Amino acid sequence: MVIAIGFEGSANKLGIGIVQDGKVLSNCRRTYITPPGEGFLPRETAQHHRSVVLDVLRQALQDAKVIPAQIDVVCYTKGPGMGAPLQTVAIVARTVAQLWNKPIIGVNHCIGHIEMGRLITGSDNPTVLYVSGGNTQVIAYCRNRYRIFGETIDIAIGNCLDRFARVLKLSNDPSPGYNIEQLAKKGKKFLPLPYVVKGMDVSFSGILSYIEKQSQELLKNGEYTPEDLCFSLQETLFAMLVETTERAMAHCGSEEVLIVGGVGCNLRLQEMMEAMCAERGAKLYTTDERFCIDNGVMIAQAGYEMFKTGNLTKWDDTTITQRYRTDDVEVTWR
Repeated sequence: MVIAIGFEGSANKLGIGIVQDGKVLSNCRRTYITPPGEGFLPRETAQHHRSVVLDVLRQALQDAKVIPAQIDVVCYTKGPGMGAPLQTVAIVARTVAQLWNKPIIGVNHCIGHIEMGRLITGSDNPTVLYVSGGNTQVIAYCRNRYRIFGETIDIAIGNCLDRFARVLKLSNDPSPGYNIEQLAKKGKKFLPLPYVVKGMDVSFSGILSYIEKQSQELLKNGEYTPEDLCFSLQETLFAMLVETTERAMAHCGSEEVLIVGGVGCNLRLQEMMEAMCAERGAKLYTTDERFCIDNGVMIAQAGYEMFKTGNLTKWDDTTITQRYRTDDVEVTWR
């Protein structure tokens, strides 16, 4: 039996999780939350991770009821992500691996999401929609790689939603995207927005610029409410994602869709994707906020899969990188 511990800290979530042969033993997380109207900066985010990482590590070991001697491999997020937080967590993982005399594995953050989703849902070979604050990709597995069939050509969907939440001065607790989702449920009037699908790729920056520019005047004259604007933005963005995902399914002959990443928690996105899948006779797989949102156990699970096939990281290569594409990783475990 293999026990793997995973360290995740590519953005504002600091997560440490432990798995044993595909069974989740612990999944502990802390979130850096900024005031309404503000985002999170790399330096302050890294300081948050440093301040809580030992407490989270202690809690993860206690919840899993394991001691360091029982752990077989240490896994950490190599990238992509924000430089300072990534570096902070990588240093902790390297230190722990040395103190405990364990092998270490650098994990691609995106691969972590996919493998965690496959484990939890039991999906076999799905078309994957990966949607988060820093990434938007439509992915399918082929010939030992997770191939990217479509992606954003500018900002990620989560970043688009978060930045509009700042315009409305919404709370960042528990997350700006979640608070937009709650407002959108009350929206009744649809504002037509640019719909930008270019082949298999999508673009969100122009949509954001448009609604940012229009929102103040529309809210001031009472023509639209904040709820209406959140509703309109969600409907437009999610329709673009459903369209590109369906096209990838048709190309691959897939009958499964797996949604991963923080935005994957959104129930409206799941509802729209479910309707598309029903029309195609396909099945939709999703997870809840425990595994959609960045967490350490997904890094442990991907590292566990790599460890089983002898895919260890050389010590000199235990660095971090802010740019690390999903299709850069050779998938040796499938």
